[in-house]
Amino acid sequence: MSVSTAASGQTICAPLPVLGRDVTVPLVTGGEVTYAALDYAASAPALQRVWDDVAAYAPYYGSVHRGAGYLSQLSTDLFENARRTVAGFLDCRPDDQLVFTRSTTDSLNLLARALPADCQVFVFETEHHASLLPWQDARVSYLDAPRTPRQAVETLERALADRDPYGPALVCVTGASNVTGELWPVRELAAAAHAHGARIVLDAAQLAPHHPVSVQDLDVDWIAFSGHKLYAPFGSGVLAGRADWLQAAEPYLAGGGASRRVTRREDGGVAVEWHESAARHEAGSPNVIGAYSIASACKALTEAGFDTLVARERYLIEKVRSGLAEVPEVRILSLFGDDAPRVGVISFVVEGWNSSHFAAALSAEYGIGVRDGLFCAHPLVRTLLGSDPQTQGECGAPEAAPGEKSLNAIRVSFGAGTPDEHVERFVNAVKELVRNGAKWNYRTEDGRCVPAV
Repeated sequence: MSVSTAASGQTICAPLPVLGRDVTVPLVTGGEVTYAALDYAASAPALQRVWDDVAAYAPYYGSVHRGAGYLSQLSTDLFENARRTVAGFLDCRPDDQLVFTRSTTDSLNLLARALPADCQVFVFETEHHASLLPWQDARVSYLDAPRTPRQAVETLERALADRDPYGPALVCVTGASNVTGELWPVRELAAAAHAHGARIVLDAAQLAPHHPVSVQDLDVDWIAFSGHKLYAPFGSGVLAGRADWLQAAEPYLAGGGASRRVTRREDGGVAVEWHESAARHEAGSPNVIGAYSIASACKALTEAGFDTLVARERYLIEKVRSGLAEVPEVRILSLFGDDAPRVGVISFVVEGWNSSHFAAALSAEYGIGVRDGLFCAHPLVRTLLGSDPQTQGECGAPEAAPGEKSLNAIRVSFGAGTPDEHVERFVNAVKELVRNGAKWNYRTEDGRCVPAV
């Protein structure tokens, strides 16, 4: 295994093998280059280990639960073993339930459907839309963006102190921002929630791929995350945590698998007895390959060792941040400041550039894939850009004139599969674009900035 050496002298191990690491893409200026995938915060490439595990299982694919055949029995065992593996990865409590879903968004919408009557929800405006929006049918208190971790805890404590002390309450918070990469004080927020009789759900979509996540150590009531950000290749997710609200709620979807017993009533209708296990919210044929791929990713990350993965990521973060700091026109977006601990997610704007134009040039002229826009966290990005929170603007639209402030930013994100060369090429490309400008002309097409033909 190859190694790099950090400025501190610490040995940094090579990236984990991922799919697509040798893919080449054409450049508008001619020729081809190996693609630098630096959009991990949206979807991380699948680990080669995960893909190999899924390929080995694929010939044995069969229906899950209740099937009498060998392949059905094998698939059922694999599905339920995947549930136990993921629960172990999250360090769940013995009586927690783990439900396989389609994504973080699906998981949080499921929990929103399971809220007790008259539940009050507290959520910071800084959340990704997946954790900001599902609570529309509850009494929601949106909390202003904090500027320090301590302020986040104090803001929540004040809001909870003013709530109805007798009704149920839920706090929803991210573990790591999908915009700034900054880590949130989850353990302290959980303590504040519990001190005021509230529960807390952790959106770990950006945290779980980068850091170990323990339900028990963080003392959260639920955790949600997506497989496609955890180096798993299929549309699957997880909601894990306390069983009581989930067992008391109507099934998320009504159908086979969720029902234990269905009978006809004398009035001509049907009577249904629902499962109380995780199956209650897993109606229909489950995504066994998706569940297995998540479990495989959990095993791969655990075996690689999070200490090693975190050390490598910090090395890459320093490479990117120090490189961007050499460009005066670049402003990195942050809530908590330069010294805040963070994962490999960095958003920035470039003076004199529309962000969509800049991201398009990185792709078309350098073969570097980043993201531009508001990152499904519109209130947060508008706060960081200093814009009027009521200002309307299409995410990623490059209509702003050169030099005019636009309501979007550029995000570079990376992780366990990112080689040094990709972040070095990115930093050099930023410097070259700022210094020399784009080599190609670009135009707006369907709200996107694209190379002019």
